[in-house]
Amino acid sequence: MKPRPSNFWKVFGIPLGIGVLSAAGLFAALLGDGVWDSLSWVGLGIPAVIGVYKLLRG
Repeated sequence: MKPRPSNFWKVFGIPLGIGVLSAAGLFAALLGDGVWDSLSWVGLGIPAVIGVYKLLRG
C-alpha cells in the first residue's frame, strides 16, 4: 500500500508565504528609517494587493 502524498504545501503554501512576508514587513518597520521603511512598505503592500485582487476578482 502506497502512502498518500501530503497536501500540506498545496493547502498552506500561499498563506504561509503571505504571513512570512507580512511579518518581515512589520519587523522592517520596527528596525529603522530609510531603506527599512521601503522594505516595510513592500512587505506589507504585497499582501494587501493580493487580498484586494482576490476580493475584486471574486
